[in-house]
Amino acid sequence: MVVFLANRANLQNKRLHDRIQNRLSGEFENVRQRRAEPREAGPYRAVAEVNPRQFLDGEYPVATARVEIGFQLQTGEPHEYYWFNWIEPDRSLLVGWHQDDTHDDLGPVHLQVNDGATSVAHEPAEFIDSHPLDIVERRLNSLRDVVLAVEWEHGRPVGVDSIATVSE
Repeated sequence: MVVFLANRANLQNKRLHDRIQNRLSGEFENVRQRRAEPREAGPYRAVAEVNPRQFLDGEYPVATARVEIGFQLQTGEPHEYYWFNWIEPDRSLLVGWHQDDTHDDLGPVHLQVNDGATSVAHEPAEFIDSHPLDIVERRLNSLRDVVLAVEWEHGRPVGVDSIATVSE
């Protein structure tokens, strides 16, 4: 386990996303950084292309996916906001952890499943009060289980096995 002792109060957005990009480069192909779209919160996203069959150690219905990670450091809250998403364009799937102010009833962090632009499920998720790079590491370690826990009906994502969200 990697421990990051940097002072979170002195983090800078660009430098943090550079470090996330560097971390993802050690595990995935074609890693890049982009500016967040106007509809997205936070200034940047680190994006990595993923071969799901390789990452998930076996057969998987699609051959391409991507991981997108973004942090917003100045939030007015005692913690950062972040979005850590697995995206499969071919199946219109997005599954990811979001620490933001959109679903306060679920706590500070939720696991979200989208079918295209439509959110189909939200589950409470573990709040990790740690440096953003430690959060990235811990979410990467849980990503396989969460992706495999997505529930499907008629070829569309409909939710996530809640056992997976508890055991993350």
